[in-house]
Amino acid sequence: MIVTGGGSGIGRAVARAFADRGDRVLVVGRTPGPLAETVHGHTTAHALTMDITDPSAPDAIAREVQERLGGVVDVLVNNAATAAFGNLGELDPAALQAQVATNLVAPVLLTRALLGPLESASGLVVNIGSAGALGRRAWPGNAVYGATKAGLDLLTRSWAVELGPRGIRVVGIAPGVIETGTGTRSGMSQDAYDGFLETMARRVPLGRVGRPEDIAWWVVRLADPGASYASGAVLAVDGGLSVT
Repeated sequence: MIVTGGGSGIGRAVARAFADRGDRVLVVGRTPGPLAETVHGHTTAHALTMDITDPSAPDAIAREVQERLGGVVDVLVNNAATAAFGNLGELDPAALQAQVATNLVAPVLLTRALLGPLESASGLVVNIGSAGALGRRAWPGNAVYGATKAGLDLLTRSWAVELGPRGIRVVGIAPGVIETGTGTRSGMSQDAYDGFLETMARRVPLGRVGRPEDIAWWVVRLADPGASYASGAVLAVDGGLSVT
């Protein structure tokens, strides 16, 4: 298994969920310290410090697949993402480029580089999108991030058709509001982030925001042989918020 953005939040939870089963997991992220925390205590999990937007990253990860995973990839989880809040008039070009490069271009190039190892395992690609980008919703103040996630959903559907004849399944998961700390990493104060989570919890029909483990559970289940007929779908895991 390969999980990108594995140093925190959803990526960390997914990597640990697979490692808890004894699966070999390559955990990719930009910062060594958080990656080390993710793999700590899991003998089958290995950390790879790598910026997935680096042009050399896809080939470097493919080489690690040969060394660490025996040349096969059962599951690729395209989870790494970055966000920058702001309306169009406030948009920083560098932040625009970073979001497109991380959230959209990098998954394309990495998945392409791993087609052989995925095909060898009749593998699964899981693209982590966002429930905020589903359907005909607007997302003012976060439109670029939402656009990259909507694009990832289209890739999920398209790849399912393209890669199905090669035995590769592709599914998407669209998390709702998940308490990962991403708000503070995107520039919000802790008080503002806490207030946002409290507000959203009141809007979610189930009465709470999500936990990273809520998403990891679904990723693991979709990788189960019993889910072998699921491909092309994007599953909202958001406590019902997207249908309100």
